[in-house]
Amino acid sequence: MFSSYKPSWMIESIYKITPEQLKNVGIRVVLTDLDNTLIAWDHPDGTDELRKWLEEMKGAGISVVVVSNNSAQRVSRVTDKLGLSYVARALKPLPVGINRACRQLNVNKEEVVMLGDQLMTDIKAANSAGVWSVLVQPVVTTDGWKTRFNRFFERKIMKYLQKKYSDMKWQGEIK
Repeated sequence: MFSSYKPSWMIESIYKITPEQLKNVGIRVVLTDLDNTLIAWDHPDGTDELRKWLEEMKGAGISVVVVSNNSAQRVSRVTDKLGLSYVARALKPLPVGINRACRQLNVNKEEVVMLGDQLMTDIKAANSAGVWSVLVQPVVTTDGWKTRFNRFFERKIMKYLQKKYSDMKWQGEIK
């Protein structure tokens, strides 16, 4: 019943994901949520660690694109500083934004992974679009008011998935 929320991988942080890991499974494009995945939802500037990770991806020829439900104005405040492309108003959990990004980049979906901190939006959208998915732990433990509602249900879904699937564990890398 909840299998559409099951991520391909569960990695503690985006920073544990390396270009080598991605290339080993054939991934050339990283789509990523913005709030609580790349940046703290209440701190839009990003960190030096994030900039270093993005440079590693760029240096390895891996494209990183933000796919967010936020407005273009909100997303561009962050992506402009980081030199990233984005798809705003992505309508996650629908696959609309992910499909749009794949078309814009002209890539096969087998070469794409979606990173996100929410099962009910990011992972569901990735699975609906037919791309790989990585659930990461939120950058900070607080959430905006809209997300708090989802977290309540996500805890129940996560409990079910972890009971049903033995591979639903936090890992240190994609393999």
